Amino acid sequence: MGSFSANPLVLSASKLHVQIAGQVLIDNQDLLIHEGERVGLVGRNGCGKSTLMKILAGQEHFFAGEVSCKKNIRAAYMPQEVDLTPGKTVRDCILDGAADILTVLHDYEHSAPGKHLHELEAIINARDGWNLESRLTMLIDALAAPAPDRVVDTLSGGEKRRVGLCRVLLDMPDLLLLDEPTNHLDAETIEWMEDYFQRSSCTCLFVTHDRYFLDKVSTRILELSGGGLYSHDGNYQDFLRKKAEREADAEANDQRRLAFIRREIDWIRRGPQARSTKSWSRIQRFNNAANQEGIAAERDIALLIPPAPPMGNIVVSLKDVSLTLGERQLFAHLNLDFEPGMRLGIVGRNGLGKTSLLRLILGELQPSTGTVRSGERTQFNYIAQHRITLHDDKTVFEEIGEGNEFVLFNGRKINIWTYLHNFLFQDEEINTQVGKLSGGERNRLVLAQIIKKGGNFLLMDEPTNDLDLPTLRVLEEAINDFAGCVAVVSHDRYFLNRVCTHVLAFQDDGELFFQPGNFSYYAEKRAEKLQAILAAQAAQAAENKPASTATVAASDNAGDNAAARPRKLKWAEQRELDAMEAAIAAAEAAVAETEALFADPNFHARHGRQSVDITAKLDAQRAEVERLYARWAELEELSQGQ
Repeated sequence: MGSFSANPLVLSASKLHVQIAGQVLIDNQDLLIHEGERVGLVGRNGCGKSTLMKILAGQEHFFAGEVSCKKNIRAAYMPQEVDLTPGKTVRDCILDGAADILTVLHDYEHSAPGKHLHELEAIINARDGWNLESRLTMLIDALAAPAPDRVVDTLSGGEKRRVGLCRVLLDMPDLLLLDEPTNHLDAETIEWMEDYFQRSSCTCLFVTHDRYFLDKVSTRILELSGGGLYSHDGNYQDFLRKKAEREADAEANDQRRLAFIRREIDWIRRGPQARSTKSWSRIQRFNNAANQEGIAAERDIALLIPPAPPMGNIVVSLKDVSLTLGERQLFAHLNLDFEPGMRLGIVGRNGLGKTSLLRLILGELQPSTGTVRSGERTQFNYIAQHRITLHDDKTVFEEIGEGNEFVLFNGRKINIWTYLHNFLFQDEEINTQVGKLSGGERNRLVLAQIIKKGGNFLLMDEPTNDLDLPTLRVLEEAINDFAGCVAVVSHDRYFLNRVCTHVLAFQDDGELFFQPGNFSYYAEKRAEKLQAILAAQAAQAAENKPASTATVAASDNAGDNAAARPRKLKWAEQRELDAMEAAIAAAEAAVAETEALFADPNFHARHGRQSVDITAKLDAQRAEVERLYARWAELEELSQGQ
């Protein structure tokens, strides 16, 4: 299903029908996507979103119907599992995304003057090919991708995803098909992507479970449910409202159908003597209504976290804790006391020490300095980032039961079948081998496995990864109803807003920022702090201007024996040194602002005529940064001699 738009049609599917292993994923549906739209595709895990993306990208061919794209459109697709060529470097894999424009650039460099050369130059200008290198550098930095010379065989799954994103964005395609682009990315990177897509004129279809990303980026939400495609103009909040209205209308219609059936049953039971044509027509309407299927209510997972056992006066207490791994100090002087009901969100870029903090609380790591004390009645339940290992050769029943017919839940026995029904497993699925489950079913099974362990202190490392939106909402409600303690590492800002009472942020400089409240309140307070720091630096820089030439000259002439002694920093030089960090920060910010112009997908249209001047300006700004660093080193050396 599409929506009306005056913009040209970019991608369409007609009477699309997909059936896999007897299950109908898409039932004769139409799909229209117009130029400039940013469409979020949502639906439960296992409903067919990734299959639909593969079909639209031309990667899957087992379907009925027709799929067509606008002629000469440049499209790029990133699947859920990013595939990079083994043995290649990060740089080479990213450049694979611009193979055709690289060919044009090569032909331009090796062509003789003439009409053909002008045609190639026109293509390069239209595609902003001259700035390919600077765009590659910008993307690696903005997406925190691995170093360009690293071989991709050594990358983690999250690092491969960042390289995959750089690859599809490098050539600024007309159409982007992205399956879970935000998975395993930190909040800062996701915010950069939000800004990028809001400024871009690219047409996008993306699958994501990040609700803030959906809310900020989407111009339309497409829901895949029960084989049907339902289109809702607007962002995620608009979708939730319109879906509720749609379901309410469907329920009202179904109630009217059931009321009609009840009335007609009473009429038929009275056995009217005269079976006129009108009477037979009425019976036919009854039969039609009775044979019509009612609305298929979507079942939500009944996620039950066992009630927390009573806690003591001390839950977990960290006093002046520092942690160093290898030669790197992750954090220092952390003081933190957990209390019953506290739900701490732990945020920050990947690799700063968030998971290490959880392991420190668990006792798996020992602090370099300080103490970590756990109460005698504190019972941990750890949901690791990579979850637990499932046994593919076991059935779902065997995986959960571990040789028993019951699970022990909150001190009482629950039949395994009943327990698994709460996690949406049907009877036939309970006897299915784990290796045959879909990705969504495996995620639900892992949750069922972990949650049954109970405990009064939940430690959760990226619990929202790979969970669909309905399950996320139920998980949030279950955590909010939990009376024990929770420490959760997550990049899902929506999730953190729903569950957190406090936030602990790992910052790039190794500092920790602790703030009571949810994620939005933390972000507000952090922004206020950064603004205050910048204002203070600006005021200091304005106050500490270099001394005049006359003053410096007078100072230089003071003392006949000055040349014989190690020269001290003059007053003006000391003030210059004190203000140097702020000056360098301002110069680097100016460089970043100019570089952002080149990163703009509409750069050529907006600034094409000024490209030479802007390039010269950028070169001058970079030279100024180098000059300031050199001057800083010079002043630092002088200060050491005092």
